[in-house]
Amino acid sequence: MAQFGIIGHKGRMGQALLKAVAAAGHEVSGGVDAGDSPGPLATRCDVLVDFSAPAALSANLAAARVAGTPIVIGTTGLEEDHHRMIDESAQYLPILQTGNTSLGVTLLAHLVRDAASRLGPDWDIEIVEMHHRMKVDAPSGTALLLGEAAALGRGIELASNSESGRNGHTGARAQGAIGFAALRGGTVAGDHSVIFAGDEERITLTHNAENRMIFARGAVKAAEWLIGREPGRYTMPQVLGL
Repeated sequence: MAQFGIIGHKGRMGQALLKAVAAAGHEVSGGVDAGDSPGPLATRCDVLVDFSAPAALSANLAAARVAGTPIVIGTTGLEEDHHRMIDESAQYLPILQTGNTSLGVTLLAHLVRDAASRLGPDWDIEIVEMHHRMKVDAPSGTALLLGEAAALGRGIELASNSESGRNGHTGARAQGAIGFAALRGGTVAGDHSVIFAGDEERITLTHNAENRMIFARGAVKAAEWLIGREPGRYTMPQVLGL
């Protein structure tokens, strides 16, 4: 039985994590939210799980680093500076960062990477995602995760080979580009489709999230796996042995 510390525990994901931790036979040693210091929490738990906000990442990493506590980061909307912070902190403690903790999405990304590698640049790739009306970032962290998987399969950088926000007279689609489309509405927990469009044929790989509990259960599994690891930056595929 492990002691979990939940960062962002009053949010929707934090509440789901409370249930998932209990269902897995572990205990929650406490939680913090905006305005709270994560330091005391980090010292009394075996692992931290962070689903808060990008602005809180620096303080959360600092607390984990001082306490030597492993941390799972599921916060989305991270930028280049945030990833540099994670890389630096991973020299001193185990960190697992992901845009999606769902085990199903983890496997989907593996399939996307394989398909992109085998089909080649002649097949256009479009990633379509839909989330609830309250989501504040786009494309979603999961969509970007899938885009990175596709880019990795092709041996290219996503940042310089992506298209999004098409509007008006855009011209022809760039060959080899990875496109993104973001839809928002209702209470959708998260739908993602990766479309491989070739000449006269298409392949669509899809994952539908029906409840936030899938992310909470995946985060708990990731945290269980992370406890006791050597310092380093880890990923969800490693949790599944992919």
